[in-house]
Amino acid sequence: MIFSKKSHFGEAFCDHRASPGIPAHLAARLGYHPSQVAEGAVFEAPVLGCPHCGGSVILNPLRTRERAHCYQCDRYICDGCDAIRHEPDYVHRTIQQVKELVASGKYVMVGGTMSRPVLMRTGE
Repeated sequence: MIFSKKSHFGEAFCDHRASPGIPAHLAARLGYHPSQVAEGAVFEAPVLGCPHCGGSVILNPLRTRERAHCYQCDRYICDGCDAIRHEPDYVHRTIQQVKELVASGKYVMVGGTMSRPVLMRTGE
C-alpha cells in the first residue's frame, strides 16, 4: 500500500463564529494573519506530526516558502528539525526509533531535546 506524505496530516478547526476571536496583535504574535482568527472567522488547516521530534505543527495556509522534507524517512518535518538536520554531526533518528532505543533498556536519554536527543549507552 502506498501512502502520500499528506496522508499523515491531521486537521485543526477553530470556529470563531460565536466568539470575539483573537485580538489582532495577539494573532500576529502567534503567527496567524488576524483575518484567520477574527470574530466570526472559521480557521481550518492541516496539522503535521513531525516524525523527528514528535511535535505537532499547524500548517499555515498562507505560507509561501516550501515545507521541509526529510528524504531519509520520506516525511514532512517541522522547521526546527530541518535546521538541526543540516548540522554537520547530525544523526538521523525518528522519535519512534528514540523511543525504541530507550524502551530496550540499552540507552537512556541524558539531555538534549526531542529534535536532538543525547543518548547514553547503559551497562547492559
